[in-house]
Amino acid sequence: MAVTLKDVAEAADVSLSTASRALRGSPLISAETRATVEAAAAGLGYRINRAASALRSNRSQLVGLVLNNLVNASFHTIAEVVQKRLASDGYQLILGTTDADPGVERRLLETLADHGVDGVIIIGTGQNADLSNGFLADGIAVVNVIRSSKDSAAPTVLAGDRDGAFDATDYFLSQGHRVIGYIGGPESADSGRDRFAGYADALKEAGIEVDERLVVRGPFTQEFGAEAIQTLLDRAPDMTALFAANHESVFGMLPGLTSRGIRIPDDLSLICYEDIPWLEMWHPPITVVDNGSRQLAELAVDLLMQQINNRGSELGGDRIRRTYRVGAQLVHRASSRPLGD
Repeated sequence: MAVTLKDVAEAADVSLSTASRALRGSPLISAETRATVEAAAAGLGYRINRAASALRSNRSQLVGLVLNNLVNASFHTIAEVVQKRLASDGYQLILGTTDADPGVERRLLETLADHGVDGVIIIGTGQNADLSNGFLADGIAVVNVIRSSKDSAAPTVLAGDRDGAFDATDYFLSQGHRVIGYIGGPESADSGRDRFAGYADALKEAGIEVDERLVVRGPFTQEFGAEAIQTLLDRAPDMTALFAANHESVFGMLPGLTSRGIRIPDDLSLICYEDIPWLEMWHPPITVVDNGSRQLAELAVDLLMQQINNRGSELGGDRIRRTYRVGAQLVHRASSRPLGD
C-alpha cells in the first residue's frame, strides 16, 4: 500500500498538520521538528503528491526560470541562487534556455503556463511582453532580470551597467590611456546600450570623441569575441587599453590575444565585464567590473515571492511595474597599468 502523510506523522510522532507544514518547509515549524519529519518521510519512502497539493492550495509550488544561455557566468550564478532560495521556500525550479530566440522563448513560456507555474523569472529577449503580461493578468508572478522590455508590466531588475562601464573607462583614462578599445554587445540589449553609453560618456568627459575603429559590437558569443579581437588588433595597432564589455565574447577574445602574442598588461591593459573564477586565476589576474549577479538574483526572488504571496491583492498589472538597479563594482587586479610604465 502507498505510504500516506498520516503514516509519516505517526512515525515522527507529530500531528498530521505539523507533518504537512514540515514537509512544505513552513517557517512555523522548528528546524528540529522538520528534520524529524523529513527523516520519517525518507525512511518510509513517502513522496509529496504535488498535484493534489496544488488542487487544494491553488498553487503548484513550481517556478520557471527562462534565460538566454548558461555560458554567461552571471546567468549561471543567478540560476544557482534562485534555485536555492526557492527550495528553501518549498518551491521547485523549472529551468529553460532559449539561445535568445524569441520563438523558442515564447514556446517555453507557454509550456510553463501549461504546467501551472506560480511564477516565472525571465532573462529574455524582451519580445514576449504580451505573453508575460497575460501571466500577470492570470495571477502568475513575473520578474524580468538583466533584460528589460518597455511593454512589460512586470518589475525589472537591472545591473548598473552604464556606471560600471563608465568607471572602467575612467580608470583607464586615469592611468593615461587615450586609445581605448571596446568590445560590446548589440544595441538591442540593455547591457549593450548601457555599457557603450558608459564608455562613451567617460571619453566625452575627458574631451575624447569615440573612435569607431576602436569599437566592435556584436552578439553574445565566443565566436564573436574571437573575431572582434582580431579586427581590433588589425585596425588599431596603437590601442593601449581594451574594455571587454561583452562577457561571452571574452571566451574567444582571451585566446585570440594569446595567439597574437599580446602580453597583458605589458602590451595591452585589459578590463572585462562580469567576473568568473578563472579571470582571477588568469595570468595576470584580470581586473573586472562585478555586476552583482548574486544580488540581482536575490532581489528578483524577493520581488517574485512578494507577488506570489500577495496574489489577488492590489499587487497586479501596472501597479508593480518598476525598475530596480543593482550597482556595479570595479575589482582591481593586475591586468591594467599606467601608460608608459
